[in-house]
Amino acid sequence: MDLGIAGRTAFIMASSSGLGLACAKALAAEGVDVWLNSRDEGRLQAAAAEVLQATGRPARTVAADITTEAGRAAVFAAVPEVDILVTNNQGPKPGKLEEWDHDAWVGAFESNMIPHALFIRRYVPGMRARRFGRIVNITSAMVKSPRVHQSLSSAARTALTGFSKALSIEVAPDNVTINNLLPERIDTPRQRDLAEQLMAQHHITLEEARQRFADSIAARRMGTPEEFASACAYLCSAQAGFISGQNLQVDGGSYRGVV
Repeated sequence: MDLGIAGRTAFIMASSSGLGLACAKALAAEGVDVWLNSRDEGRLQAAAAEVLQATGRPARTVAADITTEAGRAAVFAAVPEVDILVTNNQGPKPGKLEEWDHDAWVGAFESNMIPHALFIRRYVPGMRARRFGRIVNITSAMVKSPRVHQSLSSAARTALTGFSKALSIEVAPDNVTINNLLPERIDTPRQRDLAEQLMAQHHITLEEARQRFADSIAARRMGTPEEFASACAYLCSAQAGFISGQNLQVDGGSYRGVV
């Protein structure tokens, strides 16, 4: 299927690895001009090389910390307008209530809600004026299935979800859509980090930790970044113009609710 987005411009936050990089590859494969972002110039160039090798299309890059005013200004100077915005950032580490002081809560929102809202605020007016825009927020399964040890993540990302839902209604007449992808146990470097934490807590091997993750999923396996990225690419497509304000779970069928 031709997704009808060749020649469009996309900026993908935090896209030097993991889900962000996978989404960049999927969009580039559709003929989209992609911009990659990371704080680390070396990792960013390696990611751009991966996009080129996988798709035959070059990716442009902007090294910047999206959680800072200076970093956001650098991005906006390099990429003044986009047709597609994929918001993303690594989530807070799991923890316990007694560990989360004022700075921990503020930090979660500074990483996983506020920058995303500010990027949306910056790019939405141009999307509305051109009568095409696709915004996909990479959030988490914890938005709909919160667990206490992931409360920092679920709180910040649920706030982003609420903001995005409200805005999606206002911008819908201008062919601008805003949707959220909710991953669970997609096999990325983030999952290795979590597996290593589980190893330390329970004195098990990496293989045993990964198997516990797989066993927690209805499909009895972890998802692939490519499966996740394909969903992202479709939500960015011309054909997805009548889908907005939605939360799509990419979780191997694990969510137990109805809505």
